[in-house]
Amino acid sequence: MFEQTFKNIDDILHKEAGCSSELGYTEQTSWMLFLKYQDDL
Repeated sequence: MFEQTFKNIDDILHKEAGCSSELGYTEQTSWMLFLKYQDDL
């Protein structure tokens, strides 16, 4: 379940945000998870 979710996030980041490296994916994914956490609070 989580693997597919992260795969979907990576695909979106690669296409729309222009992330070209694993570091870019990690940074953007962690930012999105942080924002989701804040939204849930």
